[in-house]
Amino acid sequence: MKISVVIPAFNEEALLAGSLAAIREAMRAFEDAELIVCDNNSTDRTSEIARAAGATVVFEPVNQIARARNTGAAAASGDWLLFVDADSYPTVELLEEARAAMASGCLAGGATVAFESADRTIRLWIAAWNFLSRGARWAAGSFIFCEAAAFRRLGGFSQDLYAGEEIDLFRRLKRLARAQRREIVILHRHPLRTSDRKAHLYTKREHLVFMLKTLLLGGRNLRSRESCYAWYDGRR
Repeated sequence: MKISVVIPAFNEEALLAGSLAAIREAMRAFEDAELIVCDNNSTDRTSEIARAAGATVVFEPVNQIARARNTGAAAASGDWLLFVDADSYPTVELLEEARAAMASGCLAGGATVAFESADRTIRLWIAAWNFLSRGARWAAGSFIFCEAAAFRRLGGFSQDLYAGEEIDLFRRLKRLARAQRREIVILHRHPLRTSDRKAHLYTKREHLVFMLKTLLLGGRNLRSRESCYAWYDGRR
């Protein structure tokens, strides 16, 4: 069973080296694995850092997370795809748990997440997301594993969306899993440590306004790059 680890990266020179070092160490959980970084039209040293870490680098000129993940997946040769964000730090224990889930016959999965933050509001938000993630079996975009054949059968991430593409994918994966009598799993014993930079780069009011707009518009704002500025305005 070969695993393709795919990392979308847009102007990630500040965090990418540390993230790739953690990912490389965690990949010891797999006997056969490849590391692919999709440079999503970066203007910094993202590609150079990725190559120095031994990753295969592919390029996606359209700045969109869904496209970057799909382009990385298109270059992958593994039986399973594992998407990890460039500001995240999986452990070998988490990847061992993911490997066991893959071997058990599941179709796809994700993991709960952990931020290193003392802010009560942030900690409450993360706890709420983890509860929803496990209950609805929606994976956070920062850590997704999926059988490659299923991913390609479903057409990958929707390129109509500039955010929330992971939830859209898991809605479709859940339907396929039911049809195939397989499982979607959200791992929780070893949460993924990921950066909380968006919580500091944007105010609580900005986050609240975005969430309210998404609810009131039924997600239609997720089809606009301008509405999803927190992912695309380049603040790092």
